Amino acid sequence: MSGTTTEDKVTRWLKARAIPLNGLTPGAGTADLAPLRAALDGVRVVGLGEATHGSREFFLIRHRLLEFLVEDLGFTTLAVEASASASRAVDDYVQGGSGDPVEALAGLGFWTLHTAEMLATVEWLRDHNRTAARKVRFAGIDPQYPAASLDALRTHLGDAAPDLLGPLAPLAGKRLGVGPPLDRRIEADARRVEEYLTGLSASDEASAHARIVRQSADLASRPLRHPDPAQTVSVARDRHLADNVDLLLTGPDAKVALWAHNGHVMKGGHSGGSVPAMGLHLRQRHGEAYYALGVLFGSGRFRARRRRFGRVDPARPPVTFHVPLVRRPTIVEARLATAHPGDHVIDLRNGPRPEAVTRWLGEPLHMRSYGAVARRFTYKLSHMPTVLAEHFDGIAFVPETTASTPL
Repeated sequence: MSGTTTEDKVTRWLKARAIPLNGLTPGAGTADLAPLRAALDGVRVVGLGEATHGSREFFLIRHRLLEFLVEDLGFTTLAVEASASASRAVDDYVQGGSGDPVEALAGLGFWTLHTAEMLATVEWLRDHNRTAARKVRFAGIDPQYPAASLDALRTHLGDAAPDLLGPLAPLAGKRLGVGPPLDRRIEADARRVEEYLTGLSASDEASAHARIVRQSADLASRPLRHPDPAQTVSVARDRHLADNVDLLLTGPDAKVALWAHNGHVMKGGHSGGSVPAMGLHLRQRHGEAYYALGVLFGSGRFRARRRRFGRVDPARPPVTFHVPLVRRPTIVEARLATAHPGDHVIDLRNGPRPEAVTRWLGEPLHMRSYGAVARRFTYKLSHMPTVLAEHFDGIAFVPETTASTPL
C-alpha cells in the first residue's frame, strides 16, 4: 500500500469522524456536541487538555464542553490544575458567596488562570448554580500554594498551632523550581499534623487542609531532577493530582470535568515518558470511566514566560509567542488541519476503523506542547511525542489561537 493511499485513508476517516463545532462562543447551546453523548456513556471523569496554558481559544472550547457536560450529562464538579487550598475561595463564589472573583482567581497562584476567559467560566458556574437543582463545585487539585490551608489549620489547632505549624512556615512562600528543595524532614512534620488531627477526630475540612499541606510539603522537598525519576517532584505531583481528583468522586452520581495540560490528562508518561501522568493514574484506577481529550491547535499565539539563558525570572510578566502550522506528516495537527479546517472534536475510542487508521493511531507522532514557560529562540520546534491510541481517547482541534486575556 503506498504512503499516499494510507494518508488518504487516515484523512478520510478523521474527516468522517469530525464533530464540527458551531463556533467557540460559550452560551451558544450544546446541540452540536450531542454526538459526544454516546462516546461519554459511563464516563465519570473527562480530562479536558490544552496544548498551551496561555491560549484564549482553549479556555473557550473547554468552557463550551463544560456546559455540555454539566447541562446534558449531569457533571457535578469542575476540577482545575490550580491550588487546592486557594480554590476554596473560588468555589465559595460560584456557590453564591459575596467574594471578589478576580481576587479569588489571583489567589490561585497561577498567572495562567488569572484571565478574562477563566473569569467568564467562573461567572457561568455562579449563574448556573443560581437555579440548578444540584450545584456544580469548583475545585483545585494542585497541592501548590498552601497558604490558605496553613491559615485554616492555625484556627483548627488553636494553642497547638505554633508547635505543629512552625516547622511548616517555609511552605507558604515556596515555589516549585525556584531555589533548592526544602529539607525532606518538612514532609514528616506535615504528616505529624495530619496524624494529630486524625487523633482528635477532626472535621473533614480540617483533615482536607492537612492533606493539602502534607502533599505540598512532599512536593517542596523533592528535586526537579534525580537519577531515580520516582524521586522527582513531577512524579509526585501527577500522583497527587490524581489522588485529589479521586476525592471529588465520592457518591455514585459524582462526575468531574477536569481542566489541565495535555501532558497531565494524557494516559501515558510525559517528560520523555519518565513521569506517569495524572491521566495514566486515573485510567489505571477507573478504566474506561476516565476519558482523556487532548486539545490541539494548528497555528497562532499563546502567552508564556520566557526562558533566557536557561533561567526563568518570575518577576518578568509572560510574553506572547507565535507559531505557524507545521505540515510535516508526523505532526498530528497537520493531519487534523487537512481533514477538517474548522473547530472540531473527534472521538478516537469508539467505532470501527480501517487497518491504516489503526496503524497511524499506534505510530510515534508529535504534537505541540507548551507549559507556563517557553524557550526564547527554539520554541517553534517544541513538540511532545505521542502515540494517540495509547495517550488519548479523543482530540479537539482549534485551527488558530490568540493569546489569553490577562486580568
